[in-house]
This record gives sequence, structure tokens and C-alpha cells, in this order.
Amino acid sequence: MHAEDRHKAILRQVRQRGSVRVSELAAGLGASTATVRKDVQVLSERGLVVRVHGGAALPENWSETVRSEQVADSAAASSGRRLTFGLVVPSANYYYPELIKGAQEAAEAGGIRLALRISEYDAGQERVQAAELVEDGVDGLLLAPTGAEPDASRQWYEELGVPVVLVERGQAREGASIDFVVSDHVFGARKAVEHLLEVGRRRIGLLVRGATPTVPWLREGYAAGMRQAGVELPEDISFIDLGFERQGNPSYDLPMDTFLEAVESRRLDAVIVHPDTEAVVLLQRLRSRSISVPSDLAIVSYDDEFARIADVALSAVAPAKYDVGASAVELLALRLAEPSRSRRRTFILPELHVRFSSDL
Repeated sequence: MHAEDRHKAILRQVRQRGSVRVSELAAGLGASTATVRKDVQVLSERGLVVRVHGGAALPENWSETVRSEQVADSAAASSGRRLTFGLVVPSANYYYPELIKGAQEAAEAGGIRLALRISEYDAGQERVQAAELVEDGVDGLLLAPTGAEPDASRQWYEELGVPVVLVERGQAREGASIDFVVSDHVFGARKAVEHLLEVGRRRIGLLVRGATPTVPWLREGYAAGMRQAGVELPEDISFIDLGFERQGNPSYDLPMDTFLEAVESRRLDAVIVHPDTEAVVLLQRLRSRSISVPSDLAIVSYDDEFARIADVALSAVAPAKYDVGASAVELLALRLAEPSRSRRRTFILPELHVRFSSDL
């Protein structure tokens, strides 16, 4: 089992049980106790667990979460039923499976039923599904709204009559008084820039596939990292958007040609690519032009869904999607337990996984 997978499994066990012994973890994971101790040390350094004698436990700053789950269980027991949370996400593919899994396992650990709906990036369907969940009697909603949100004092989901926690959305509404849990994509993009600078690259571009909700935050983090390093690139190569069309369409081919020509002329020596499916496909185009990775072009992909198994193992920024889903459930449980508590904005930091494509 890969280290990343072991870390996720250890976090699940600690969250579910509060504390767990290294020997139990090792037996469940099929790993040596020495390996698991190292894993616990890594998670401890990240602030995700605390090391205790013979095992790992929740950090003190998660004690409120544990209490909220106990309160939620107590409230459900007193009412004679389980709490039910609705979860509406745009897709069950690509980015969202780990998020859904995190929400599901956190809900199960808290004795909460989770009802999933998929909007398929249809804003109208999203509203219908949320309204139906409320009509069916959910106690609260976890919602990943589709598309950009208009500038308004209140949004439709704030009128549903049940507590709502936004998931992987909310950064665009800094003035909104609503709970949200998001990956800190600004931090993630900045981390990618800093890594590429550390390995000696200066001419770093940002290549994206369509204006996804993540793109504005990637641009902000990329710009901040480059600015801090005192590096400025021409606008035509610093940010290239390939749009949503397929290869063969001018709206895709023209910006791709601009990017490839900038690499061949050495105007770019590194790139951050979102999503990582595009980074995987990009490797094929680079090879057809005899552009070597990482010698000619260092690559960091963003999302880390398939980067590890690409033909050339891609360095990648990995949002903690599982933790986002789990934390959203925990936050909604707290909101139900204490309706008058102050609103929370939770930003979860992505991790950078360095692999061959940028490991010089």
C-alpha cells in the first residue's frame, strides 16, 4: 500500500475511534509497526494527529468535533431517529469520489445517514435536488454549488430552511455569512510555484482546461508566488486557457500551439497544469515534438487524480478531498448541535507530491 493511502486509512481510524494503537493499525494495513510509526510521525508533523504512547489520537483542536458528534448522536437518540444530511455535488467522477467517501465515513462514524444527489453541473437540477432533499426531511445540507455565484446579498440555498455547509465552494463569497469547507487552492498553486523555483525554474506558466471554479484561485496563488519571487512573464504565456473544446477546434488548438511554441523557444521551462487529466494528455504532445520532461519542461499537475500513473510520473498538488468531505459533515453536525454558534470558514491545505516530472 502506498504511503498516501496508508495515511488516509490511519486518519479514518483515528477519526472514527478517537485514538488507535500502532499495533492495531499495522495489523489492519498489513504493514510493519516501524512503517506505521513513521506514518504517524508524518501525520503528527502535519498537525493531523498527535502521537501518544503506542499510538495516535485526535489533536486537541479536534476535540470540538468529537464533542459535536456526541451531541449529534445524543440529539438523534432523544428524537428517536437518526440525523440525515443531504449531499449535492456536481459529479461522482474525477474530483468528487474521495470527497464523497470522506463525507460518508464521517457520517457513519457519527451515526448520521447521508443522502447523495448528483447535479451533473446543472444549476437548475441542483436547486430541484436540494429542495427535494429538504422536502424529504433532511436535517441539513452539504452543497457544492455549480458555477460562479452572482453578486447578491443572499443565495437560494440560504432560503431552504435547514442549515447549509458549502463544500469546495465559498471562497468567491467572502462577504457571505455561511459555513464552508474548501481546499485552499491559492495555497496549492503557490506551493507549486515555490517548488518549481526551488528546482531552478523561473519561466513558469499556468495551463488550464476551461474556466472551472478552481481556476480563479489557481491564478491568484500562481500570481502571488511569481510576484514574491520577482518573476514576471508576458501575459500571452503566463496564463493559457484551453477552453472546453476538443483537439481540432481552434479555441483549443491555438492556445495549445502558443504554449508549445513558448516551450520550444525556451520562453517557458516549467508549467502548472489543471486538471491533471490534461497534464497526462500533454505528455503525449510533448513527446511528439521531442520535448523532454523534465529536462526541457518541468511539470506540476493539479488535483493528483491520475498523475502518479502517467507515462512520466507527474508531480502534483493534491487537495485533501477526503478531509474536505469529512470536515464538512463535522461542521454541519456542530451547526445543528449549536445553531447560534459563530460561522466557520475552514480552509484545508493541499499537499505537494514531488515525482519525476519536476524532481531534478
